Amino acid sequence: MTFPLRRSTSEPQLKGIVTRLYSRTGFCLQMQADGTIDGTKDEDNSYAVFNLIPVGLRVVAIQGVQTKLYLAMNNDGFLYTSEHFTPECKFKESVFENYYVTYSSMLYRQQQSGRAWYLGLNKEGVIMKGNHVKKNKPSGHFIPKPLKVAMYREPSLHDLTEFSRSGSGTPTKSRSASALLNGGGKTLSQNEQST
Repeated sequence: MTFPLRRSTSEPQLKGIVTRLYSRTGFCLQMQADGTIDGTKDEDNSYAVFNLIPVGLRVVAIQGVQTKLYLAMNNDGFLYTSEHFTPECKFKESVFENYYVTYSSMLYRQQQSGRAWYLGLNKEGVIMKGNHVKKNKPSGHFIPKPLKVAMYREPSLHDLTEFSRSGSGTPTKSRSASALLNGGGKTLSQNEQST
C-alpha cells in the first residue's frame, strides 16, 4: 500500500503576484534600498516591484522584491519597513467602486469613528500617515499591475516589539505602550478583525 507524499511545510503553497502598485496620484510605490518608502515616476525602477502575498481572506503582505523587507504600519499610522513579518505587516485589500484598490491596516484604525488607516501617496509622491489617508481620495487608490504569478511560503509571524525596525525614521512603539501613545488609534480585537 502506498501513501501520498505529504508536502513539506517549506514548500511554497500561497499563490500571489509580483506587481507594481500605481497610485492614482501618478506615482509608483517604491521601497528603496535603505528602506525608505515613497513614490517614483520611473516605471522601470526595480525598487518599485512588490510581492503581494496572501495571508488571509483579502489580506496581503506587501514585500519589496529587491529589499525583501515588508511594508508595515505602526500604531501612530506611520509606514515603515520590517525585516520580519509581524501583525503590523497585514493589509486588507479592498476594491473601491472605481476599480482602484485600497490597502488598510488590519491592526489599527480611528478609535472614535472606526475609520480605517490606509496606505497612501500624496501628489508629490510622499508617503502619508495612514490616519490622514481617506478611502475616497486619490492618495489612497492604487492599481496593481501584475508582472507574474508566483508561489510563496507562508510568512511566519514574529513579535512586534522584538523585530520591528523603522525605515521612515519613526520608531515603532511596543504593543504595551500603544494604549497610551497611539494618538486616537486602537488595536482591534480578534472579533473586530474578522468583520
